[in-house]
Amino acid sequence: MAPSLLQAYRRRWWMAVTAVLENLLCSAVLLGWGSLLIMLKKEGFYSHLCSENDSVVVSSGNASRVHEVEEWLSCVDQEEMLNLGFTIGSFLLSATTLPLGILMDKYGPRPIRLVGSLCFGLSCVIMAVSAYDPGVLSALIFLALSFNGFGGICLTFTSLTLPNMFGSLSSTVLSLMIGSYASSAVTFPGVKLIYMAGVSFQVIMWMWAGLAGFVFFNCFLNWPLEGFPTPDEVDYSKINTLQELSPRDHKVVGERLSQKNGDIQHSTDKPTPEAPTSAIPFRQSVFSPIFLWSLVTMGMSQLRIIFFMGAMNKMLEFMVTHGDPSPSPELVIEAEENVSYYSSIFGTLQLLCLLTCPLIGYIMDWRMKECEEETSPTLATKNNPNRDRKIQKVTNAMRAFILTNVLLLAFGFCCLIDNLPLQVLTFILHTMVRGFIHSCCGGLYAAVYPSNHFGTLTGLQSMISAVVALLQQPLFIAMVGPLQGDPHWINLGLLILSLAGFLLPGYLFYHRRNLMLEKEARDKQAIGQETQALNHTETNGHKNQSNGHSVVEV
Repeated sequence: MAPSLLQAYRRRWWMAVTAVLENLLCSAVLLGWGSLLIMLKKEGFYSHLCSENDSVVVSSGNASRVHEVEEWLSCVDQEEMLNLGFTIGSFLLSATTLPLGILMDKYGPRPIRLVGSLCFGLSCVIMAVSAYDPGVLSALIFLALSFNGFGGICLTFTSLTLPNMFGSLSSTVLSLMIGSYASSAVTFPGVKLIYMAGVSFQVIMWMWAGLAGFVFFNCFLNWPLEGFPTPDEVDYSKINTLQELSPRDHKVVGERLSQKNGDIQHSTDKPTPEAPTSAIPFRQSVFSPIFLWSLVTMGMSQLRIIFFMGAMNKMLEFMVTHGDPSPSPELVIEAEENVSYYSSIFGTLQLLCLLTCPLIGYIMDWRMKECEEETSPTLATKNNPNRDRKIQKVTNAMRAFILTNVLLLAFGFCCLIDNLPLQVLTFILHTMVRGFIHSCCGGLYAAVYPSNHFGTLTGLQSMISAVVALLQQPLFIAMVGPLQGDPHWINLGLLILSLAGFLLPGYLFYHRRNLMLEKEARDKQAIGQETQALNHTETNGHKNQSNGHSVVEV
């Protein structure tokens, strides 16, 4: 029942709109961990690890249980176990991009998206079932969060190829896909509001599983078996002329479209300059300085972002209690209310990613229309020379990384200030950095590496960054253990570590300088060759006799 690529092209707007909504509701929802943690604690997950001597009592936030209020113990051991589940889920959310990229190149996005929606739905079912008896079934939360992270990245990764069918709008559609993925952290805060309004946790999870079923059937009915060829491989503009073809002709054309070799535009293809770049070995790209410095920047940024998400509730709680080992009941209630309030604000602000992702895309595309075509290097020798495309891409990436690192430093400084209202600014900076950093890295890889290396390099970088982000679990244990909930020294250490992010734009500045020197040498060589050719013409006696001027004067 899978549609052909031609049928999928005609449904592309439906697929794009539903993909944005599906990403928003079912992709990286685990990044709204602060709100999910509150619900899990109120449902009593791992509450059996707590004893009354070192615990506080939390009651179910479900208003429908007025006559049978459930009270559960909450303690540091419980938070460590739940945070470990978040660490595993967030690791799978990033680390599986490399194998997914390899599988998608071979089998297309359809089977991966089907498996991803099934995994996400299964995670909701497991959470709903385990909530019926959390004292016995709490361990299932690890499996549920693992399926949640894996299913979410499957949905996100497959949606990134869909913009290929939108021609000149592909960048805009791609920014919406990335923005909806980054904004999906708002979903759990929204679910928490429904939970606080009286809807049971089990009902919410069963309904969410039903939504994952809709994602599955939408993919089953509308996504083709083939991948979506890029505009360089298939001329999508010619599909608009195929409206009146018979069903048999549609099948033939669909088969031709599904062949990713550009057959439909074979007669109008121009010679491409990709042949030299395709000969570059993958090992050379992996061990290049730009990729190695990007691993440092992305690993550090990922650790900073993930640690804040995992420890945010404890940081907010410390700002209220200031580490009081025996807080009064009033102070405990005040801390719980502030944590719930600010975690909701944090989740709502994640929608800013829908605005900030197109902004960084604009920076990455700055003045690209003024650039010369890579296939026409001689254009730069005229009176109004165009910009070199590769130099402009590196320049834009350097500026984007500088801006992102400045925002990351500002975010680190705000984390050091013990002031609750100021944390709203911290949330905004966190959201902007999270939306910027991946777009910067993707744009840089597209600028300096061959296209056939892009997917593998991106997946490898994501996997290594996810491994580095696993350090957030020991950092969290150190914060709630020896540091007694005080995040100051950890935030200060991460702030100093953030300075390493400027090493990449520093190297890009050096790399751009070398590119400019190479371009200047090429231009001088071209001018020298032209002058030599004119002089050769003059020595052979071929002067311009019509106007009395020599060749040099002309």
